[in-house]
Amino acid sequence: MNKVPITLMRGGTSKGVFLQKRDLPAHDLETEQFLLDIMGSPDPNQIDGLGGANSLTSKVAIINKSSNPSYDIEYTFAQVSLYDQMVDYKGNCGNISSAVGPYAIAKGLVSIEEPITKVRIYNTNTNKIITAEVEVENGKVKTEGDYSIPGVPGSASPIFLSFENPEGAVTGKVLPTGRPIDLLSCSLGEIRASIVDIANPLVFVRAQDIGLRGDESPEEYSKEQIDLLEEIRAAAAEKCGFASKSEATRISPATPKLTVVSKPFDYKDTDGKFHKGKDFDVLVRMMSMQRPHKALAITGAVCITGAGKIEGTILSEIIDKNSNNISIGHPAGVMETIYNEFPLSIKVGRTARLLMEGKVYTKSNYGEGYGA
Repeated sequence: MNKVPITLMRGGTSKGVFLQKRDLPAHDLETEQFLLDIMGSPDPNQIDGLGGANSLTSKVAIINKSSNPSYDIEYTFAQVSLYDQMVDYKGNCGNISSAVGPYAIAKGLVSIEEPITKVRIYNTNTNKIITAEVEVENGKVKTEGDYSIPGVPGSASPIFLSFENPEGAVTGKVLPTGRPIDLLSCSLGEIRASIVDIANPLVFVRAQDIGLRGDESPEEYSKEQIDLLEEIRAAAAEKCGFASKSEATRISPATPKLTVVSKPFDYKDTDGKFHKGKDFDVLVRMMSMQRPHKALAITGAVCITGAGKIEGTILSEIIDKNSNNISIGHPAGVMETIYNEFPLSIKVGRTARLLMEGKVYTKSNYGEGYGA
């Protein structure tokens, strides 16, 4: 058994364990087992670890102070599976990214400027830069404020993330297959889909093409519908070269992310709030680790925004290509993004909060290289 210093943080609509790279096992081969150990995986309840029995709370951020003058922090995102002996590093999590800046400031890893500290973050999963703008007051991260985001109760100080040059983050190509539209084979036949890699790879399908309305709540999907969505996602994973269709759920469960889209129409969010279709640009429902996402991944919002600009994609059929301020309807409400073309960056507002600091005890012993 080892004891390791960790911090538990909420970032946007996700929650995860934050730890510094220096506190990982000395041998890289032990890192995956270590992360599964502290999160209590594989186990759908994660009863023997820190995971919250949900893909949105089974996340880890590994942080390292950078020696590169081009950025302040190196950050690796790990999605820890609930069901398999597997940790997925293929893509980034934008929600967890929103807590990296506050974490770095709280741990003294960056120089502080008031009232806004800009933290340049290098995400190792995607080899992309994210700039976090964090409010600071009296030398500390400001937590109180009137900025609210759908899916999180109350309000807090805003954190603005700018995803810089996010194209081809995982595959190296904006259109991994070279085409704005692909036909994916599934039990319904061939389905039109757009596979786009901006901040993270997403595969987009129209709700009407797969027998959905587009405003389903996360609890509303039948097992058959979830299986169909995973079947389509697995076909897209094969097109991207991540895994064969038959192995995609096991080998690449988080990437690409299946996203159902439709033209805007009136709907109620999970809190019962009514949203008029004229007040947003696109309605989306996203899957996360084979389960319906309760809100919307930030990298998903970035990809949706960028995909709307690409001629011939499913998103370009719905979103006005001349608009740079995009509003996205999702189960928990409406999210807004800002598209800047020269140089390309996409900005999203979030909130984050430090929840707990302490030490986690592992079940197994690992090599030297941990903090005291």
